[in-house]
Amino acid sequence: MPLVEFAGARFAPPGGRALVDGLTLAVAEGETLALIGPSGAGKTTALKLVNALLMPTGGEVRVGGRATTAWDPIQLRRRTGWVIQEVGLFPHLTVEQNVALVPELEGWPTPRIGARVEEMLALVGLPAAEYRTRRPHELSGGQRQRVGVARALAADPPLLLLDEPFGALDPITRRGLQREFRALQTRLRKTAVFVTHDLREATLVADRLALLADGRLIALGTPAELAASPEPAVRSFLEAGA
Repeated sequence: MPLVEFAGARFAPPGGRALVDGLTLAVAEGETLALIGPSGAGKTTALKLVNALLMPTGGEVRVGGRATTAWDPIQLRRRTGWVIQEVGLFPHLTVEQNVALVPELEGWPTPRIGARVEEMLALVGLPAAEYRTRRPHELSGGQRQRVGVARALAADPPLLLLDEPFGALDPITRRGLQREFRALQTRLRKTAVFVTHDLREATLVADRLALLADGRLIALGTPAELAASPEPAVRSFLEAGA
């Protein structure tokens, strides 16, 4: 069973045009799917439909076989890791406190939380002995982004949602984190939906690409399949990103 499914999903704000329109696709367990397309294509809207930050105004979005409208939104979000471009770390909390946030909300015992924080910081290359007591302003942009990934993984969620997570970083740091993310995915095999407008990034991090335009699915396939597509809309996007 796919972990995430869009079944004719539509979202339009009151009195506005549809930002996602008739979207149908499935994300298998352990797969990384990149949502690509130009600004305004509906990528971030689709992502927000997955963790019930937005509710579909037509069709259905399902997570774990259950419609998002049937989930308790808090429960759904706690089992979903969320990584955004600006990280969203709490500035008044230490690195350790930021990473421990969801396990604490879930009622994990203190020794387990401490061990998990150490494990996650080691996983993203930030040894706890050196970084756990620092605050976000004491970190570089790349380090803050690593903490954001550690926090997203801390409660061991089955699903990761990433919205332009490396978009604000310099090119060298960004490319390094892209490779690290792919290595993590090879190791952890989380189901992930990764939003980006960068074709090179999508090709590097994802198993399949879903090209959106004006809220609609234009093409879906592996990077090689999209590269070989003769469809004019696909060719136009690929050539713009070349």
